[in-house]
Amino acid sequence: MGSEPVNIERTLRFGRDFVLDTGLYELRRSGRVVKLERIPMDILLLLVSERGRLVSRQEIAGKVWGEGIHLDADNSINGAIRKIRQVLKDDPEQPRFIQTFPGRGYRFIAPVATEEPKTVNSARLGELPGPDVDEITPTRVEEAATLQSAVDPSQSSAPALASAAGAKAVPSRRWALLVAIAAVLVATASVFLWSRRVARREVSHGKLRLAVLPFQNLTGDASQEYFSDGFTDEMIAQLGSLDPQHLAVIARTSVMYYKDTRTPLEAIARQLGVQYLLEGSVRRDSTNIRITAELIQVKDQTHIWANEYDHEPKDLLAVQNEIAREIANEIQLTLGDRKAIAAAPLVLSPQEYEAYDLYLKGRYLWSKRTQEGLRGAVYWFKQAIAKDPNYARAYAGLADSYAIMSEYGFVPANEYMPQARTAALEALQLDDSLAEAHTSLALIVQNYDWDWQAAEREYRRAIQLNENYATAHHWYAESLAFQGRFDEALRESERARELDPLSLIIAADNGVIYYFSRQYDRAISRFQGVLDVDPSLGPAHLIIGAYVQEGRFKDALADVEQWRRVSDGPWTWAWEAYVSGRAGDFVRARHALQELQRVNRSAGLDPEQGFDLAYGGLNDNEKWLAWLQKAALRHTYVPTGFKVDPLYDPLRSDPRFHELLRRAGLDR
Repeated sequence: MGSEPVNIERTLRFGRDFVLDTGLYELRRSGRVVKLERIPMDILLLLVSERGRLVSRQEIAGKVWGEGIHLDADNSINGAIRKIRQVLKDDPEQPRFIQTFPGRGYRFIAPVATEEPKTVNSARLGELPGPDVDEITPTRVEEAATLQSAVDPSQSSAPALASAAGAKAVPSRRWALLVAIAAVLVATASVFLWSRRVARREVSHGKLRLAVLPFQNLTGDASQEYFSDGFTDEMIAQLGSLDPQHLAVIARTSVMYYKDTRTPLEAIARQLGVQYLLEGSVRRDSTNIRITAELIQVKDQTHIWANEYDHEPKDLLAVQNEIAREIANEIQLTLGDRKAIAAAPLVLSPQEYEAYDLYLKGRYLWSKRTQEGLRGAVYWFKQAIAKDPNYARAYAGLADSYAIMSEYGFVPANEYMPQARTAALEALQLDDSLAEAHTSLALIVQNYDWDWQAAEREYRRAIQLNENYATAHHWYAESLAFQGRFDEALRESERARELDPLSLIIAADNGVIYYFSRQYDRAISRFQGVLDVDPSLGPAHLIIGAYVQEGRFKDALADVEQWRRVSDGPWTWAWEAYVSGRAGDFVRARHALQELQRVNRSAGLDPEQGFDLAYGGLNDNEKWLAWLQKAALRHTYVPTGFKVDPLYDPLRSDPRFHELLRRAGLDR
């Protein structure tokens, strides 16, 4: 064997705690990876590498986007610089890192410590324990740590792996790097590792799995991201509905994880457990849309199909339909002789196309699930309906927005849930085949009417229409859990995770089912796996409730404090009041209750959000029941948890609570 030199890329350190690792293509702060999209990351790498020198806007455009690409500077370079400053906590008026020269460019001004590339002999790499750096993937960590169950991360832990590796005392900085990477990956094992097992099971039943990677926006205009993302969503929907018995299509949340990243295709396929990947690009102007698409069979990296389309905007749905059918037919060749899938071409009128474009803007904002994003989504869905009053999907989007805003406490349920119902029914009157509209209606009758039988009918109808619709499985699992049907709930939850393996909200709600079923150790493990990835995700902080049920009040309060550092909202104060009261610290509990009142007022949220939880810890059942009765009168989502949430165990012998259970349809 030869001994060719292998370069290990350098790391660049600046500020007090930032490390820019050019080999791993990531930015870390205090050892934790900071998420930064591809364009901002490329610009940061360029500025740091040229530190001390003014880098012109023209040079940035040429090196990051390529020569000859037309850019809207305000939406491209300026937007990327803003994102960089946000993660660096840099003030443009008093910069510590990036100095702006208006109209000219930018200069990186902070001192940078460089660890130069090291050279090692490739013949010696095989002598080092563990896989090569490029092969450090969730799958390899699974094999190295010999996890007992990919769906139960409680069988392994990052500290345990790091300790075991450290005990070998291997004199290698490279191995230390591997241990650090492995520790991070094992912490997120509940999100990634189990998908390979799912893939093997589905292939054995004659079903293949495909992921549609985010289509690249080649317009050079960041304001068009909604369009490329929307095209991705449409391809997922089209492919998911063509042949669900034989082809499973990964949901949006999981594939969007790879937007603007350089993760190798083989690693993506391994993490998602798929055999096929579709990737492509979109470029459009006022008169033309150009779409490229390529289907890759992962096992041998074969590009088995590719095409390029140039069409007028009105032909967009026809193009999507054509791509979906061609791909499905190509894949079916591997499944045996079947008839080709055919569908009528869809051509939009100019008015319908405008409505469709407005709808995509609404879905783009809806997917953010923030108060501001949902309000923006409502605006665009209404604009789409005004443009085309017969556009069923816009009504479904409006129903989704109102329902989620009500559930999250952004608006009063009594006011907005009826509007959500009206929109969902209108969508179904226009097109009864919309799985999304049936799912929306199910959520509404579940959370507002507490009509569990009607909700189940709608969920089942949605799944019948589109077996690959992860949200239907996800919300149906939640509905089953509220009724105490935990085995069924877990089966639906696992199906949702199969279709959307990187979705943190689905993973968190899987933990909620374990919490409701009193399996607190498993619940804590699920929640912790999610929080290791996103410490701001509210549903995963139900770990606090699990800690309380186990009497671990210090752990519960520690999580409250960690949550508040990333998101100082009303629920952190509600939980602090509950935990403190249960721990016997009523002074702290009453202070937290006052802070809850203040935060709700200042945020403009439902003024009663979180009070039922806060009073649950104050040892005052009269006020607690009064707040629960008020929540029931206002038809909030709170009563859905009455039957199964351990929070309400102290009230179960009270006849007034039994009456609340009856009103919520949960007394069976």
